[in-house]
Amino acid sequence: MSDIDNVSWNYPTPIWFGLGRSLEIPNALEAQGMQNPLVVTDPEFTSNKNFIKIIELLKNNKIKHSIFSNIKGNPTGKNVMDGVEHYLSNNNDGVIAIGGGSSLDAGKAIAFMTKQKENLWFFEDIGDNWTRAITDQLPKVIAIPTTAGTGSETGRASLILDESDKTKKIIFHPSFLPDLVILDPNLTLSLPPHLTAATGMDALAHCLEAYCARGFHPMADGIALEGIKNVKDSLLSAYKNPDDIFARSKMLVTSSMGSTAFQKGLGAIHSLSHPINAVNDIHHGLSNAIFMPYVLKFNEPIISQRIQLLTKYLELENSTFDSFLSWILKLRDELAIPHTLKELNQEFDFELLSEMALKDPSTGPNPRDISLDEMKQLYINSYEGIL
Repeated sequence: MSDIDNVSWNYPTPIWFGLGRSLEIPNALEAQGMQNPLVVTDPEFTSNKNFIKIIELLKNNKIKHSIFSNIKGNPTGKNVMDGVEHYLSNNNDGVIAIGGGSSLDAGKAIAFMTKQKENLWFFEDIGDNWTRAITDQLPKVIAIPTTAGTGSETGRASLILDESDKTKKIIFHPSFLPDLVILDPNLTLSLPPHLTAATGMDALAHCLEAYCARGFHPMADGIALEGIKNVKDSLLSAYKNPDDIFARSKMLVTSSMGSTAFQKGLGAIHSLSHPINAVNDIHHGLSNAIFMPYVLKFNEPIISQRIQLLTKYLELENSTFDSFLSWILKLRDELAIPHTLKELNQEFDFELLSEMALKDPSTGPNPRDISLDEMKQLYINSYEGIL
């Protein structure tokens, strides 16, 4: 990528991509028919210069709006319902979700729940619960990601923490797809190196697990392959040279690609991550990065051939599973990702976590069947560094 052009495409979500495109928010609001949006973000981002610039733009254009930022790093059901109350009390008519995955997940869920009669947890991604949602006149959502990892801006679900049992639940409905996505690489320039690494590895985990997941979905496979190649080409550059706008642009698009690809499914990396994100409050991208090589090794008997094809596209030195695993380990090392859970200096209840992981919706698409004992062993391997 030698030049960055402002472009727009649909896949299927309308996406505006390019430097400074977040400053086109007045045009975006007009296009979506919003006159009094609720701006959903996290508390840390409210002091960010880019956020302040966008809010000033709304004020200068005399666009009525309100701001909701009472969102935890792992957004909770209470955060969502507090946002719904804020939306209704301020007579908002749409949502601008801006920030990392937490802000986008919360914003999408808030918009969805403003019209529902059932409670939030009724719409967990189980069976056909989603078919009972009220979809008439749902508020429109404009999603503006500021990190390059979760891909929530092109996802049909939100990951919300149920504090009653400390489980992260996937709240699903096709209408969770935002009505417009604005990808502005400028917004990711302030992302510190450790978050660049963790969110970038999150994008890699999405693409990699989608590529390896059970099922026939060649469209997802193609997107996942290109996403993994983008990570190989750009993540280290974005990490080591934070102002490399070309690398930042590639990673931002890759984040959206990952969540598009994992419509096919995910796998045990995410099954293991979701419980410790909820119980131990560990960053999702970081946990995905830690679990990645251990799950790859577990799945090797099933995915070896697919990984060999992947190594050829990545132009690794050898077209073998071990060559790919070595690349993953080296990448983690260069990004200063811990090799083991032990290095996080926390206590883990592997019995509880294993039971939660086995029930996680991501377990089903994993290419290799997993028993409760095997799930526990994966936690132990990740803690002790056993490959």
